[in-house]
Amino acid sequence: MYELAVEAEFAAAHRLVGYSGLCENLHGHNWKVMVQVRSAVLDNLGMVMDFKDLKSLINDVMEKLDHKHLNEVKPFDEINPTTENIAKYICEEIEPKLSKNVHIERVQIWESNRASASYIPRGPKEIIK
Repeated sequence: MYELAVEAEFAAAHRLVGYSGLCENLHGHNWKVMVQVRSAVLDNLGMVMDFKDLKSLINDVMEKLDHKHLNEVKPFDEINPTTENIAKYICEEIEPKLSKNVHIERVQIWESNRASASYIPRGPKEIIK
């Protein structure tokens, strides 16, 4: 299995609806995002995929989030824009655009230097009970 990862950043404001504490108030983060993809096979150039192509896919999603009030951006106008939900959203935006042999292993997002959350997509057979 081969893996590669690309990092990106975006800045945005959000509030956690229903949260009891300071994060219920509007506040912002400079999020760092890492998207890690995997493949069991390499393309004809010997790559999982071109880094620049993955960067482009990530940047397309970052443009939808950067310098926005996330509670006003779909789907976060209906679900809380938690770091976990943002990671899943990024995964679901990118995964369908990958070639059939490349899959997302993990989307990890840091909302600060010491706090991160990850979304790891798994099929039904891979879920640990």
